[in-house]
Amino acid sequence: MPIPLFNSIASWLLKKRFHQIELFIKYPEEVQAEVLSQLIEYAEDTEIGRRYDFASVKNYQTFRERVPIISYEEIQPIIERTRKGEQNLFWPTSIKWFAKSSGTTNAKSKFIPVSSEALEDCHYKSGKDLLCLYLNNNENSQLFTGKSLRLGGSKEIYEDNGSFFGDLSAILIDNMPLWAEFSSTPSNKVSLMSEWEDKLRAIIKETTQENVTSLAGVPSWMLVLLNNVIEETGKNHLFEVWENLEVYFHGGVSFSPYMDQYKNLFPRKSFKYYEIYNASEGFFAIQDSNYEKDLLLMLDYGIFYEFIPMETYGTLEQYAIPLWEVQMHKNYAIVITTNSGLWRYRIGDTVRFTSLKPYRIKVTGRTKHHINVFGEELIIENAEEALKSVCIKTGAKIKDYTAAPVFMSGKEKGTHEWVIEFRKPPEKLDYFIEFLDNALKSLNSDYEAKRYNNITLKMPVVHIARENLFNDWLKSKDKLGGQHKIPRLSNKRDYIEELLHMNN
Repeated sequence: MPIPLFNSIASWLLKKRFHQIELFIKYPEEVQAEVLSQLIEYAEDTEIGRRYDFASVKNYQTFRERVPIISYEEIQPIIERTRKGEQNLFWPTSIKWFAKSSGTTNAKSKFIPVSSEALEDCHYKSGKDLLCLYLNNNENSQLFTGKSLRLGGSKEIYEDNGSFFGDLSAILIDNMPLWAEFSSTPSNKVSLMSEWEDKLRAIIKETTQENVTSLAGVPSWMLVLLNNVIEETGKNHLFEVWENLEVYFHGGVSFSPYMDQYKNLFPRKSFKYYEIYNASEGFFAIQDSNYEKDLLLMLDYGIFYEFIPMETYGTLEQYAIPLWEVQMHKNYAIVITTNSGLWRYRIGDTVRFTSLKPYRIKVTGRTKHHINVFGEELIIENAEEALKSVCIKTGAKIKDYTAAPVFMSGKEKGTHEWVIEFRKPPEKLDYFIEFLDNALKSLNSDYEAKRYNNITLKMPVVHIARENLFNDWLKSKDKLGGQHKIPRLSNKRDYIEELLHMNN
């Protein structure tokens, strides 16, 4: 199909979808209630449906009272049964795909079920909606005159007991509809290569010959690719490689620490950045404005949302509320019920609402990836904002980092210990540490209280990581490339001790 014709057809279809998006924006409670009703009715004859008598569940209140909130560990046995060939356990259609979770760097892997309904009505639908919202805001876009450079996971698809597992991105690429494959680069063969370093070279060789108009991938790994493109081509910036680039669609980790480095690579004010929020469990939210970074919660993807206020999370008083009961600016843990058969599942992420009409969110971190040993309640959002402001003050550029507590010992007070790999280190580390401490105080009153007169917490400790420390650490765990992420904050010292040992 000629590109101009493809461009016209695609634009027409995507703009048509925008009217459906406007519908769930206008009637969010009704749309979410309908999603829940359809999920329950569809799964009433499964093992889970019979266990909780879905046939008699007629409203959200009954659903909430009858079905418990669960973690992965609690549903792992039934997922393993499905991986070995049993079906109709938690979802009525056959489940043969499992996304091997890369949202954790623990040795133990999660296998998240991916149904055909989730592939079509959630993951691929979200890809079209991302383009729909972008085109709605940029009517003169030339996006479809070229291709999208996608950077996915570096794992191949593996077959086991008649089921298949791999990175979610690999599953999506392997099942990609023709419209998406036609408009993407590199080829599926290169995208699914398992060895990260070889894959990097192959991507550069293939994509630098293409007319790339957009980028899509995790910021940390995309930055590695783009810096290698600059080095390989000898160009000053990316527009000298791909002159028609207009937008970067990113997600997976916070963009704040990388923003300045991307601006150096894309020195045009017209270049745009669009954030997405997705995970192995589903696709949840999309930036729907050129300049506002809040994310529109997508309500018609076969996912029903609930939220646990973080002040009750993990306590005996823990409770969940539906979307229509949330409040602005409170921190919530997300609970989802999905068209892959996850029922009231805690995904481990935290968000806060910045708008209720429509429902827009900001991702604030992970329920497990925070530091709260001394009552300081330090979350990833605090850390990212603090590091961003410190880099502006000191001129430093950060590649990767992690932080963990140093526990009290006898009369010795506690502190936070950071390992930071810099692209450009600060001239004076002492100033960097002081600015970081002050920035965290200004962002987090609990941290400020614990730091007052060194009552509980001493000044943080920062170690400068050697070059490629974090990559080497990920490689040692067979988690190099694609969607894998560094654990930014941890209440334990497991990660940081391994990194410090490798840093010597």
